[in-house]
Amino acid sequence: MQTQTNRFKQALTQRQQIGMFSTLASNTLVELFAGCGFDWILLDTEHSPNDLGEVIAQLQAMASFEVSAIVRPAWSDMVLVKRLLDAGAQTLLFPSVQSAEEAAAAVSYTRYPPHGVRGVSGSSRAACYGLNTEYLHNAQSELCVIVQIETVEALRNLEAIAGVEGVDAVFIGPADLAASMGHIGNGQHPEVQAAVDDAFARLRRIGKPAGYLTLNEAEAKRRIAQGVEMVGVATDTSIIMRGAKGLLQRMAER
Repeated sequence: MQTQTNRFKQALTQRQQIGMFSTLASNTLVELFAGCGFDWILLDTEHSPNDLGEVIAQLQAMASFEVSAIVRPAWSDMVLVKRLLDAGAQTLLFPSVQSAEEAAAAVSYTRYPPHGVRGVSGSSRAACYGLNTEYLHNAQSELCVIVQIETVEALRNLEAIAGVEGVDAVFIGPADLAASMGHIGNGQHPEVQAAVDDAFARLRRIGKPAGYLTLNEAEAKRRIAQGVEMVGVATDTSIIMRGAKGLLQRMAER
């Protein structure tokens, strides 16, 4: 047994990747969306009821499709990260990273000693329950760390955060950023959009891949045209809600 190649990490500097967020803790829905052609699906444990068993079920549901799994821990916490990595997650999106020190701590949670503080288990799901005897030695090369910038303070520290060794990409979170800027619930506010544009320009100057999520289709197209490396264009809830409302509206019109 060999450690699975991280397709998402491999493609991160080679081509644009379009994805979505999964929040409804449903392996059946994830299986459906995995077959639709998204490059990546993020399994969220920060703002959704996904627990570890459900994350594993969703990872299993995606395994037979050409789609990459990303998992967002509920927080940048050593124990939470250890459990998700042992469960087989290879790409993690760390929420609300504010400084280079916090970014370095996040990276350390994904590395075995002496390079980090990840607890060691050679019989985890990630190690194929012990069948992959090389996992402990080669796991790090297939792990991908993305840190999420969500506040004004984090934007001030953007280059320092992006420059931390082991940080593979920086994801700009517009919802919390809007709240931090005094525009809660309005990620499309001109000041928020200007700050996001500036962040992408700064990341582009230093050559660090960037990520973003927006449910606004016009903005999604703009971010794709800008060349943002990973663009989230929907959540499972937005797809279902818009589909249901649109269907009912079309039926009512008839």
